[in-house]
Amino acid sequence: MEKLTKQEEAAMQAIWKVGSGFVKDFLEAHAAPAPPYTTLASTIKNLEKKGYVEAKKIGNVYEYTPGIEEGEYKKKFMSGFVKDYFENSYKELVTFFAKDKKISPEELQEIINMIGKK
Repeated sequence: MEKLTKQEEAAMQAIWKVGSGFVKDFLEAHAAPAPPYTTLASTIKNLEKKGYVEAKKIGNVYEYTPGIEEGEYKKKFMSGFVKDYFENSYKELVTFFAKDKKISPEELQEIINMIGKK
C-alpha cells in the first residue's frame, strides 16, 4: 500500500466521512479550503487507480466507495511512520511526545490503562 499525498489523504478523509457518494458529496464533506470540483474529481480518479476507492457508473456519473477502511490505512501508515522515524519503537514515539509536552500525564495514564485492559 503506497503512502498517499496530502491532497489524496484529504480526499480520502471526505470519502471515509461520507461513505458511498459522488464527487459533489465529497466536495461538501471536504475540509476547508475545498479544492475545485475538477481537482477533486482527478484526485479521486487517481485514488481509484491506486485501489483506494471503487467506482460504479450510474448513468453518466460515477458513484465512489472506499476500497480500504480508514482504520486499515491508519494502521499501515502509522507502522511505517514509527519504523521510519522512531526506530520501530512505539516507546520512542510516546517518549518524543512526552518530552515535547504534547501529551499530558493524564493522557499517558489513559494509555497505560488501555494497555493494562488488553
